[in-house]
Amino acid sequence: MNAEILSLSLQLSMPELILAVGGLVLLMIGVFSGDKSSTTVTGLAVALLAVAALWLIFMSGEGEAYGGAFILDPFSRFMKVLALIGSITAMVMSVGHAKSDQLNRFEFPVLLVLSTLGMMLLISANDLISVYLGLELMSLALYVIAAFNRDSLRSTEAGLKYFVLGALSSGMMLYGMSLVYGFTGNTGFDEIASVLNAETRNLGLVFGMVFVLAGACFKISAVPFHMWTPDVYEGAPTPVTAFFAAGPKVAAMAILVRLVSDAFMPILADWRQIIVFVSIASMLLGSFAAIGQRNIKRLMAYSSIGHMGYALVGLAAGSETGVSGVVLYMTIYMIMTLGTFACIMAMRRKEGENVENVDDLAGLSSTKPFMAIVLTALMFSMAGIPPLAGFFAKYFVFVAAIEAKLYALAVVGVLSSVVGAYYYLRIVKVMWFDEAKGEFARISGELRLVFGLSGLFVTAYVLFGGPIGNAANAAAKSFF
Repeated sequence: MNAEILSLSLQLSMPELILAVGGLVLLMIGVFSGDKSSTTVTGLAVALLAVAALWLIFMSGEGEAYGGAFILDPFSRFMKVLALIGSITAMVMSVGHAKSDQLNRFEFPVLLVLSTLGMMLLISANDLISVYLGLELMSLALYVIAAFNRDSLRSTEAGLKYFVLGALSSGMMLYGMSLVYGFTGNTGFDEIASVLNAETRNLGLVFGMVFVLAGACFKISAVPFHMWTPDVYEGAPTPVTAFFAAGPKVAAMAILVRLVSDAFMPILADWRQIIVFVSIASMLLGSFAAIGQRNIKRLMAYSSIGHMGYALVGLAAGSETGVSGVVLYMTIYMIMTLGTFACIMAMRRKEGENVENVDDLAGLSSTKPFMAIVLTALMFSMAGIPPLAGFFAKYFVFVAAIEAKLYALAVVGVLSSVVGAYYYLRIVKVMWFDEAKGEFARISGELRLVFGLSGLFVTAYVLFGGPIGNAANAAAKSFF
């Protein structure tokens, strides 16, 4: 690699370099200043993520770097900005809860920055080896923050479960990658696609692809790799759960899209069967398993599983319309989820006790009307009721499925949406028609800002959704 190629590579990966160097500097600040620097380190971490996002938005330049292992194109640019917004929002939301959830140590924002760096490397991965490096960098930090509250048995259990199952999925993915490399002789996505185009389909390669996709499906908590999700969502501190539900899901979905649209596109008939099965199973389990949930964080875990199923409907289409639908779905899903978790974090009694049951929202419309209105809009949007943002998210992935003649998949998606609407509407019923059990404490400004902006986004999406849709279309054109 000569100096000119190295210079171009460094320029294309500048946001990642900013986070890597910045993360190490923040670690040094924390080490030498102690836990009293946690607020300062959090503020600097937010600024660092914001600088990386602004660089991606305003600095031009696209192409491959580091010998083709790293790629910057409209798709990776869009998904990186989305992941950064999710990380920034989750970090801002954690500020008011840092003390009560024992997150007021400088290591917490540093781990979030390092996990976000892993997400960005994963989104830009154009080689099986860089996929694994990005995935592990993202995951290792997630294992630690899941169990960050060491005094909580639930948090420790959540971290341990996530670590054990995450290690299993990483092993499956690595085994799949070794099979793909063995049968193609390459680890680069473009080279794998070229070999698949030139040769007849090989059964061993299909086995390898199945294991690789299984590892990616674990990270988006799609059925049957969803086992960790409800326990980790419930056990981890709520700010951590909000982070889990946002950025990492975006990054994992991005690499799943890149794997099937770049490396494995020539064997579309094979991977489509896997995606269709996982999509149907996720939609059905997410809809039916959530009905009996009383803990709102567990309910959101099953909701998340269902939403990943809907996003995969677009991916199964294997078309530009489908990828565009997935990108749009992940954007709307992330904003709805962050807004909902801001409302969950605001569920705190005046005595300082956090409550997590759906029944604790009883009478919210009379005690906290603004929060009740926003949470109602978010629940309606998650159920896919027009003209809210969630309706458009589902509409575009179902249209892509119908265009690809996947009629059964679209029908199952619509029917499971109807079932899923029940548990969203139950939350609305509790807030507006049940007798209040007590009043929540004053809501912090950070949480009010997050759920206020999220509520505005889902209700007014029909007015400004055009530019977001155009950006999603431009991102999808990277593969077609």
